[in-house]
Amino acid sequence: MDEYDFVTIGSGPAGEKSAALAAYFGKRVAVVERSPRPGGAPVNRGGIPTKTLRETALYLTGFQRQEAYGIGLRLTPDFALERLRLRAARVSEIMGEEVRLNLERQGIDLIHGDAVLGPDRTVAVTGSDGQQRTLAAETVLVATGSSPFRPTSVPFDDPDVFDSDTILDLKTMPGSLVVIGGGPVGSEYASIFSALGVDVTIIDGADRILGQLDAEIGAMVHQAFIDGGMRVLVSTPNAVIARTDGQLTVTLPDGEVLRPDKVLFAAGRVGNTDGLGLREAGVGLDERRRVVVDEHFRTTAPGIYAAGDVIGPPALASVSAEQGRLAACHAVQVPFDLTLDWLPPTGVYSIPEVGAVGMSEEAAAAAGIPYEVGRSTFARNARSQIEGAPDGMVKLVLDSRDRRLLGVHIIGDDAGELVHIGQAVMHAGGMVDRFLHTTFNIPTRSEAYKYAAYDALQNLARRQADGDPT
Repeated sequence: MDEYDFVTIGSGPAGEKSAALAAYFGKRVAVVERSPRPGGAPVNRGGIPTKTLRETALYLTGFQRQEAYGIGLRLTPDFALERLRLRAARVSEIMGEEVRLNLERQGIDLIHGDAVLGPDRTVAVTGSDGQQRTLAAETVLVATGSSPFRPTSVPFDDPDVFDSDTILDLKTMPGSLVVIGGGPVGSEYASIFSALGVDVTIIDGADRILGQLDAEIGAMVHQAFIDGGMRVLVSTPNAVIARTDGQLTVTLPDGEVLRPDKVLFAAGRVGNTDGLGLREAGVGLDERRRVVVDEHFRTTAPGIYAAGDVIGPPALASVSAEQGRLAACHAVQVPFDLTLDWLPPTGVYSIPEVGAVGMSEEAAAAAGIPYEVGRSTFARNARSQIEGAPDGMVKLVLDSRDRRLLGVHIIGDDAGELVHIGQAVMHAGGMVDRFLHTTFNIPTRSEAYKYAAYDALQNLARRQADGDPT
């Protein structure tokens, strides 16, 4: 039996970062990973491959620049798919190697195999050769991530029906695609395939796609999808996927029948907890097989922690990494003061891209906070015009009583990067005035913050001039 201070099951963001922190403070650490390449879903199946597909599609087709320059490429479907897959595979390989090297630098043992929890915080690991070894640990962290939700009503045994993992294994580029699910994952894939010239229909049962976003920003994404040639169907629940007379069909509630080449079902995720022996070890799970934890990421079993997607939303790699670090701090009692960020940003890497942090208009109204908004469109921004990407805007939400910044919502190129400027101001409890007193390089997209702040303060002044005390 091999003895460790800390054993992590899973090498995704939560597993890697928790292991690295524990090792940094002198603990003997092992990471168990069942896949040949470390890094978890973000490296191998989720974030990095998807975002690489997006950037490759934009680069190869010039999708967002065609109007500015009057030219664009039309690629043969097979060539486009080959380029996409090669580039995604290469980036995943590079980032997986970075994870491996990070573990190696910290002196962490990376053990490949399938893990099962045993009594007294032991972990039985079965390798691909069938050989088994047992690890004993003071603390075990479960960081096995999540997988696409696969309801029994969806015929995933059909070769033309995919989830968000298996869609990466496409052998041929479809002429038409139906995407069921208008959340971040569904929206990202739908817009990528649309940019590649695929006839895409996206279907969601809710009254709008990307319902977690500020409603105005979500509506702009919806319109951008339509303008790009996509069909968007909302308030359309319970679409039925079947194969009729050899033809793949999607039947809508109103009786309309779609006949796409492929279907992508991207609605929800479940925790990767099957086969780990969690219940037998006393670890509580919820109805979606996610691990139940407390505020310190402790499970219901002594000495066993969990972090990342396996415990549920927000299912962001950035948040999972911080959860892992915090869990490790508490578990091995290291003298390091870490707290979970109360203001994590969100990035949706659809086309167009979205970045958000803090309160939306709807959230501020629901909280009873008097608020004002300010906007600056990229159509007025020199850098955006230079790059031929004038669509999008920066939107600020502020408390109208003290001008404190409550939320930042951005749509357009680099939205996922730009949102961190607003996040930093919000962390400092800053007012929207901060942007007026900041000098931004010209030409840059970040300069839009200044003009959004001007717009917010002008809107607030007009309201007060009209007699509104807030």
